[in-house]
Amino acid sequence: MKKLLLTALLSTLSAASAATLVFGGNGEPVSLESGNITDGISILVQRQIYDTLVDFKNGTTDLVPGLATKWTPNANNTQWTFTLRKGVRFHDGTAFNADAVVFNLSRWWDKAHPYGFRDQGRTFEIMGELLGGYKGDATAVIKNIVKVNDSTVRVELNKPSSVLPNVLAAGYFGIASPTAIKKDGAKYGTPASKPMGTGPFIFQSWRTGDRVTLLPNKVYWGEKAKVDQLVIRSIKDASQRLNELKAGTIDFANDLTPDSLKSVQGDNNLVDVKRPSFNVGFVSLNNRNTYLKNEKVRQAISMAINKKEIVAAFWNGLGTSNASFVPPVMAWANSSKVPADYKFDPAAAKKMLSDAGYANGFSLDLWYMPVSRPYFPNPKPIAEAIAADLSAIGIKVNLKTEDWAKYLEDRNKEPGFDMYMIGWTGDYGDPDNFYGAYYGSNASDDINWNPANVQTLLEQGRAAATQAAKAKVYQQLHEITYNAAYRIPMVHSNPLAAARTYVKGWIPSPLGSEAFNTITITGKK
Repeated sequence: MKKLLLTALLSTLSAASAATLVFGGNGEPVSLESGNITDGISILVQRQIYDTLVDFKNGTTDLVPGLATKWTPNANNTQWTFTLRKGVRFHDGTAFNADAVVFNLSRWWDKAHPYGFRDQGRTFEIMGELLGGYKGDATAVIKNIVKVNDSTVRVELNKPSSVLPNVLAAGYFGIASPTAIKKDGAKYGTPASKPMGTGPFIFQSWRTGDRVTLLPNKVYWGEKAKVDQLVIRSIKDASQRLNELKAGTIDFANDLTPDSLKSVQGDNNLVDVKRPSFNVGFVSLNNRNTYLKNEKVRQAISMAINKKEIVAAFWNGLGTSNASFVPPVMAWANSSKVPADYKFDPAAAKKMLSDAGYANGFSLDLWYMPVSRPYFPNPKPIAEAIAADLSAIGIKVNLKTEDWAKYLEDRNKEPGFDMYMIGWTGDYGDPDNFYGAYYGSNASDDINWNPANVQTLLEQGRAAATQAAKAKVYQQLHEITYNAAYRIPMVHSNPLAAARTYVKGWIPSPLGSEAFNTITITGKK
């Protein structure tokens, strides 16, 4: 009898284990507060908890309904009206409606909002970067946010924007329960809070430095999750992620190093997954630094880095180098006046340094991220390679790093980093998302360079309604930013992911994150 009971218990435990989907993330989220993030792992976790007003068709950048069933512009794209989905509830049981939408959008946009917690360090940086600024700013895209009725919201703009629905579809802008935010106050989004969205999974716990655990939303309005539990683990080291994948302690993982491809393909229990290239990894130079103010110095640096060799050494055929800030799929936005790539010429770079008055060189700090990213899978050795190239022309490089959340914060604090590695995975299929995120007002504090002509072109690009009109604008931006050399594109990568063979229904997005409610794990032992 005892043996039968033990067998039944083991069978139950095995079934419970098999119903738990475990993802290996490249770190832990910075925050689970929507609107207050810029990093990929935070977006990925938030995509499970929150829905956005507009969504993307699985595996594409095509827009589909989310919490809004339709979105309609006025004649000149200065107003967008969103018709909201009815009958949806937040995880805390409160109703999703126009009041909730206005509350969320307003706290991100209005610095005076009573629940914006600006005095507690909130910045909602991404709102300023992608939408030109905040309430009252001369450069802000949004002018007003209006509740028309319980199921309709109108967003009024200071200037035309054809991309507002795309922006609001980005994973940063999940709609959270106003009740939960008011209840948790400034703790909202931290491990001490209970983030509440309308998404396919419900937050259960956040064990700092280890994992976030989620449960399926049984009353989800969309496609319901097919597992009993989702665990998103924080595994910073890519080799550890691969080892755990091979051992079966995790079911799938992102951001494996490119040199892992053969190892994955050689394991019968694994399937390699290559995300479409929709990113850019780059080095940013800070105009506050005395040396980097000099255009010749920046041009010398751009010529001294052997980008093609570095990409060949560290991306194992899963990356390309060129002189474009946008990924290859948007090559139509590139100017024919810009070379295919920066010229690698250390001798000319050294002469240029001398012409700039620095024949004996100087010292700079180069900061590299402490976690692997889709665009920089091995940040430290890549930084070492860049440092070696710069050393060859007389620039002594001091390599530095720090905790990821602090890294993201400190880059924008004066005086900022001299040089630092950073990158961007696109949030929607428009060049505005790349240029607008790192150039112009509220997006270029880290480099302290925002000329008026760049800001004007960004606004023209957002207003342009056709690809041909957009191309004329972004080709000019390409030329200006290439010549300025404040941000030097290093790579566009095809991020490597992998899964156990029983993981079915995973549809990786080119945007770098997707909800996991489509996944089944039948056959997991």
